[in-house]
Amino acid sequence: METQTQIEKKKAEVTKGKMTGAEAVIHCLLAEGVDLIYGYPGGAIMPVYDELYKFQDQLQHVLTRHEQGATHAAQGYARTSGKVGVAIATSGPGATNFVTGIADAQIDSTPMVCITGQVGSHLLGSDAFQETDIIGISTPITKWNHQVTKAKDIPKALAKAFYIARSGRPGPVLVDITKDAQFGELDFEYEKCKGVRSYKPVPETDVKTVEQAAELINKARKPMIVFGQGVILGQAEEELKSFIEKSNIPAAWTILGLSALPTAHPLNVGMVGMHGNYGPNKLTNECDLLIAIGMRFDDRVTGNLETYAKQAKVIHFEIDPAEVNKNVKADVAVMGNVKKTLADILPLIVSGSHENWVKQFRDYDAIEYDKVIKEELHPSKESLSMGEVLRGINEETGGDAVIVSDVGQHQMIACRYAEFTKSKSNVTSGGLGTMGFALPAAIGAKMGAPERQVVAIIGDGGYQMTIQELGTIFQTKVPVKIVVLNNDFLGMVRQWQQLFFDKRYASTEMINPDFVTIAKGYHIEAKRVTKREDLKEAIKEMIASEDAYFLEVCVEKENNVFPMIPTGASVSDIRLE
Repeated sequence: METQTQIEKKKAEVTKGKMTGAEAVIHCLLAEGVDLIYGYPGGAIMPVYDELYKFQDQLQHVLTRHEQGATHAAQGYARTSGKVGVAIATSGPGATNFVTGIADAQIDSTPMVCITGQVGSHLLGSDAFQETDIIGISTPITKWNHQVTKAKDIPKALAKAFYIARSGRPGPVLVDITKDAQFGELDFEYEKCKGVRSYKPVPETDVKTVEQAAELINKARKPMIVFGQGVILGQAEEELKSFIEKSNIPAAWTILGLSALPTAHPLNVGMVGMHGNYGPNKLTNECDLLIAIGMRFDDRVTGNLETYAKQAKVIHFEIDPAEVNKNVKADVAVMGNVKKTLADILPLIVSGSHENWVKQFRDYDAIEYDKVIKEELHPSKESLSMGEVLRGINEETGGDAVIVSDVGQHQMIACRYAEFTKSKSNVTSGGLGTMGFALPAAIGAKMGAPERQVVAIIGDGGYQMTIQELGTIFQTKVPVKIVVLNNDFLGMVRQWQQLFFDKRYASTEMINPDFVTIAKGYHIEAKRVTKREDLKEAIKEMIASEDAYFLEVCVEKENNVFPMIPTGASVSDIRLE
């Protein structure tokens, strides 16, 4: 049996010499420091799997139960580890089952390398068995993609793939490798990619824009920060905190920016957007300076662009030039990684005081608490609320857990009420809104941060989209905690039907199976809670378990998530009921 030191030494070695293309794929992954991949085998990728079999001591492969599960698991791994997630699949349906996860990773800027097998190059374009033009299909949803038809081109293609996936604004990359390229031979030599002609991942920062931004900040009477995931991706959490504390500017966050700043920080004023907090949404249209940091002005954040922050000057700290002036015109755009640009501007900022302005946010907080939060966290009615489940998880984990949420009402409740003390703690599908994301993503999140408690918050609808990944949990023994908030509805769609379609609940009521029995069928400890008096102990038991655990909580069927900005409305039109 090899020692860990011997294995690490092996991983550090870059092999040279004759080998097959399939073997080269494995050596490329090892040279990039990959030690964990998610995938599903099939005919067109079988040569790579055969080589993978020989490297099990160095490269762990997790067999998911569906290729989409492999991509979401790779996303979860990337989001908590900060590394590139890797997924692998065969051609045809294997490759097309990757599409949703790739699209999700693209819009949420998640670094991922996907490797697909392909039919032999002589069969390309002939409609061969399990042939699909995955390059054509994935072109709009990848940062870069490439098809390899010769063994000798594999090292260069994969080196470029990893460089592009992790550099600048990260994203997914796909490399499609024909079967004959996997069988073919090459003289292997691997050199990490350090640059690509015409691709500039981090734009240069113009010193003048930093100075102009500082001048606007120092003059502002009602400045407001909105920060996004760019802070986390740029590893700029400390720089953001220093910037906020020196300037004393209230800071709100987008869904993907959540956890970059501890939720208990005195200048953290909550979430912006459709189901965000009352104060930051209302005061967006009263601030005199809006400072956007690593966020892209998504429509769920801005509401009606015709009425969004028209009274304010706008500073946009951004790494991707394509996002500047795309939705909201910036008076000053500070380009570059926010870790550097925030550090650049900090010495130019005058230590400010905005007590009266911050108090306005807190006054709105009080209104929101009385109208919405008090009843959500401490319900007066007999039925359980989603919010009190999150409150129980906060109490049991102390805000140290990673929360992986699916998409729907429970996602908004999780983002609104989960408490975080550390960065990289909120893993969710933001831009694409992929139901079924959370269960496989939680597997990857736990593997990316094995020392942390990982709790998946899922609705009964999204849960059944990838429920087969319970098999992956059973096989790998990954100790994720799964909480299904069951209201027997597709809750978010039902809420819209209630508010905007006269309660015509068209195809949204769910007749669900016995989730506890299903979990137990996978040998996962499971419990169902229907009464408030049983909730606290059930959460405690779940968190204390050293193994995977499934908890179903039956919640109020027709609760709605408020506040809410109706589609197409101004952020000022946010509703509390």
